[in-house]
Amino acid sequence: MIADEFTFPGVRTVTEAICTHFSSRESSSNLMIVGHDTRFLGEKFAIECANIITANGFRVLLCDDPVPTPTLSHAIRSQKAMCGINFTASHNPPEYNGMKLSTSDGAPALPEVTGDVEALIRNYLDGTTKAKPQAAQMKSYEAYAPRSGYLDDLESKIDFEVITKAGKQYAYDPLWGTGRGYLDQALRKHGLQVETLHDWRDVLFGGRAPEPEASHLEELREVVLSKGCVLGLATDGDGDRFGVIDANGSFITPNQLIALLFDYLAESRKWPGGVARSVATSHLVDRVAKARGVAVYETPVGFKYIGELINEDKIILGGEESAGLSIKGHYPEKDGILACLLAAEAVAARGASLTEQLNALYARVGKLESGRIGVRLTPQLMASLGDKLSEEPTEIGGRHIERTNRIDGVKFIFADGSWLLLRPSGTEPLVRIYAESESAEDMEVLLEQGRKYLLG
Repeated sequence: MIADEFTFPGVRTVTEAICTHFSSRESSSNLMIVGHDTRFLGEKFAIECANIITANGFRVLLCDDPVPTPTLSHAIRSQKAMCGINFTASHNPPEYNGMKLSTSDGAPALPEVTGDVEALIRNYLDGTTKAKPQAAQMKSYEAYAPRSGYLDDLESKIDFEVITKAGKQYAYDPLWGTGRGYLDQALRKHGLQVETLHDWRDVLFGGRAPEPEASHLEELREVVLSKGCVLGLATDGDGDRFGVIDANGSFITPNQLIALLFDYLAESRKWPGGVARSVATSHLVDRVAKARGVAVYETPVGFKYIGELINEDKIILGGEESAGLSIKGHYPEKDGILACLLAAEAVAARGASLTEQLNALYARVGKLESGRIGVRLTPQLMASLGDKLSEEPTEIGGRHIERTNRIDGVKFIFADGSWLLLRPSGTEPLVRIYAESESAEDMEVLLEQGRKYLLG
């Protein structure tokens, strides 16, 4: 939380630890790139970080405006930087901030990197390691404009010709975040009409988390319906997550869009490879993969694991139910801007709304309903959680458990293909419960059975 746990001294310590980590690694680059989102004091924290990096003997490019995380990933790769640091709390509430570390491939830093940085932070905090003395405060970095390079790169990955030929109108809500001037500019560049909402900096994000979930997109929905837009598109605070409203005003869930776009890309691009999803993501993806005869890779929650498969060129698309997605040949980082543009392309190319495409997909592979709830992590629940998640029940709520998956949390797969997942949140004091079944009613029953099992 800003001004409580997230402070200038904390930024200095974390930056020192990152510099120490990379100082001990061989690299052909001496460059780090620093960016920030639209949160309070973001640019000041970024400047402080850049000064510390310079004091440690590295060259620094400081992004000149708030920057989406996928744009920073592109910058790291195109400028051949050793790493990048983005000051962002992504989709979390406005009072929070964080430092998102990406490695030279543009991917989120893997646990072996973050674990070492965390150990170095502890050394600085307990005095084992001393910080390097800072030089007098002066500009020690180079300003860098990453926008045009990133947008140019998207031109090679999105079929703007087919979108332009369809000639539809779009609405876009960046939720006061870093997507402003990116997604809307990409469409306007091709002569398309875009109605942009919340197109100014508000460090409070309208008083709520900048997360493109259905309850936060009511204004976007109203614009889509009143203006006759083909789609309403949204991105989160740092542009790495997506939200989509269809022409009829319905919210297309991340689980639905991931399956749809995988199906569209497999059909239109003819790429070889499988598909990746996190353990918490809908098995609708699996059904599409089975119909198309391709492999499914299941990963723990965290896009860094899907990013590894992108780097290894094993997959056509990788996605998470929390609205993260990337594709073959793109960066190993989730990209909400890319996802929204792919949705626009799929609608234009197929000449059908997302709802129509989804119904056609259900007719081919069957319908699945998925959902999740959060249970507050009380001291009592925290004390019993480890034992509860290590139990080996044979049934829950009278349903026979066919197999148990412990890749991340504990996932119970039942004989009828429905499933239930319990895992601690990595960012909030919650235990998340996920469920999926062939009917919405049964999915709700599963969620309640999961809650009772957790608290029982």
